[in-house]
Amino acid sequence: MKRIGILTSGGDCGGLNGVIKGAALMAHKLGISSFVVPNGYAGLYNLTDFDHLVELTPDRIDAIDANLAGSETGHSRVKIKKIEDPQKYERIKKGMEKFKLDGLVISGGDDTGSVMVDLANQGIQCIHAPKTMDLDLQTYSVGFDSTVNRIATFLEDLKTTARTHNRVMVLEVFGRYAGHTAFRAGVAADADAILIPEIPVNFDILYAHCKQRYFHRIAQSDVKAGTYLILVAEGLKDASGKELVDEGAGVDTFGHKRLAGAGKYVSDQLTKRFKNDPESALLMQREKMYVKGLNEIPEVRAVTPGHLVRCGHSSVYDVNFGKEVGAAAVILLKNNLSGATVCGVMDSKIHYMETAQAIQQRHVNLNLVNLHEQLGTCFGRKAPENTFSHAKKEGMVERFL
Repeated sequence: MKRIGILTSGGDCGGLNGVIKGAALMAHKLGISSFVVPNGYAGLYNLTDFDHLVELTPDRIDAIDANLAGSETGHSRVKIKKIEDPQKYERIKKGMEKFKLDGLVISGGDDTGSVMVDLANQGIQCIHAPKTMDLDLQTYSVGFDSTVNRIATFLEDLKTTARTHNRVMVLEVFGRYAGHTAFRAGVAADADAILIPEIPVNFDILYAHCKQRYFHRIAQSDVKAGTYLILVAEGLKDASGKELVDEGAGVDTFGHKRLAGAGKYVSDQLTKRFKNDPESALLMQREKMYVKGLNEIPEVRAVTPGHLVRCGHSSVYDVNFGKEVGAAAVILLKNNLSGATVCGVMDSKIHYMETAQAIQQRHVNLNLVNLHEQLGTCFGRKAPENTFSHAKKEGMVERFL
């Protein structure tokens, strides 16, 4: 192992530059030259057409700011298996031979990892550094901590305008079919309701919770100010199991439907219920907020920060984790491993697992959701009986904790 390529793929997020620096610095320490493979798998497929690759020398590594989100090596969403070229894997091998690359450090999520499994099966030596802001792999993944911190900050900031205008605010965030980002950020920012793909939403239950808490806050305020905050994951499903997709946008290169409109859908459902509830006008009149034809029901607004949750700066945790898994990936390559995902570095041991296993989707633990339901957060369902009480009765508290 004398020369390696480093590439990142899929969605951008915090911590990726930490992976790149950790891998490049460890390679230099081990006497291995490292090179940027630009723009993910698109660049890897087109290696044969490059005249040169950027070498990550100590000075070039020093120029990378690990605290910035995004990736110095660039990204693309390309599924190698779908390329209509029967010689695609041979082309990649020829490109690696051209630049004498013996192996690859690849950082990405489940889609990126699935491509890496294919590459490993084709005899290309590669190690996976887990990356996804969705946290839906079997391991911790670079990007999650950075993203949930930004989401929580956005939600906290929204409270100022929401309370000023007595609005119900709905913040929609990424996450596809796993609700980790919405769940953790919502808990941190004291969201009143958190709607995640794992729990189909009963909007009547959500409305009842919203109505009671919203008007209670206004009634208790000496300046008649109050709000209600909802954090919703883009992969939301209603009680019938229907998912919200942009039917006109088709699918991405990995065959995923483009999810869209969850925030607006929640906003519309609540607005409809406020309009159809005769008690709403009475409560508005009670709190001296009612103006016929102008201010008859609470205003519900949806906000979608989109890629703002991915950009900016990385969290300290993600930079640390990124550097560690990047460095560990090079060590695994040096030890002739391939097709493996780094789980983390603990004490003096590198923990890893087969990538095919690591990229299996992990969902939010609904038992943990139940704990937060007991604390008053609404998840759009009738909360089941406290599962933690059951654990205590069965003498399982110590083992559970």
